[in-house]
Amino acid sequence: MTDAPWLDDDQLRDWKSLIGLVMTLPAALDAQLKRDTGLNMFEYHVLAALSDAPHGALPMSDLSVLAQGSPSRLSHAVTRLENAGWVERRACVEAGRRTAAHLTPAGRRKIEEAAPSHVREARRLVVDRLGPEQLAALGAAARSVVEAVDAPSCTEC
Repeated sequence: MTDAPWLDDDQLRDWKSLIGLVMTLPAALDAQLKRDTGLNMFEYHVLAALSDAPHGALPMSDLSVLAQGSPSRLSHAVTRLENAGWVERRACVEAGRRTAAHLTPAGRRKIEEAAPSHVREARRLVVDRLGPEQLAALGAAARSVVEAVDAPSCTEC
């Protein structure tokens, strides 16, 4: 077993800052959504993905990728959203007999009501705290990390 290349002091400081960000920002955004809208962040992103989709509908498997959740987590969230009257599940014959989630008119109203306070919080916590160059760099860095996380880990693939 080879020794791991340890982080130098600057890398360690930045790594700890990143861990602090990924631990505190999602919790803060989730708390704001729950307080102001009754939605958790995952449910919000499900409704947002549906509101952006053509005809307000997506196959469940596609929606789980867009919402960045497992099929099981998505199924539970959609059940909660269905019970609230914001989403309906329907057969999706066009997509190979899969099930699709459809945003209801009440669901569209819910995401339209929830979005302004969520955007205000995103601006308060991130966008307005950074200069344009910092935000662009953070976005580029985040995309790079997400790409590495999403890449197959198999070196023989």
